[in-house]
Amino acid sequence: QVRLLESGGGSVQTGDSLRLSCAASDPTKSVYRMSWFRQVPGKEREFVASSLWIGGGTEYADSVKGRFTIARDAAKKTVYLDMTNLKREDTGVYVCAVSYGSSQPGILAYDYWGQGTRVTVSS
Repeated sequence: QVRLLESGGGSVQTGDSLRLSCAASDPTKSVYRMSWFRQVPGKEREFVASSLWIGGGTEYADSVKGRFTIARDAAKKTVYLDMTNLKREDTGVYVCAVSYGSSQPGILAYDYWGQGTRVTVSS
């Protein structure tokens, strides 16, 4: 069963824009938070952006502030990541994660992780 499904990745040039989408599959659970991370070989997983469901508070990594925007569609249990002015450093596998309200710390708070969608930025 697919718990999270990401889409929207692709190969783009520097300065381009891209929208990623992630949909949670369980309509019976109340989302607490959905977030985006990115993974590059040889580096640890990097937090990118997060959106709380109640109140809609957002959080961004310093490296993407002003360029990326996270938005939620609560009715669809879907989160989007609008990326603009993409840079080569943004290349990676973008992974969506959902928390249903675990009290565990850090990344342990996330209940499910998607398979990821690849973003390649070149010049």
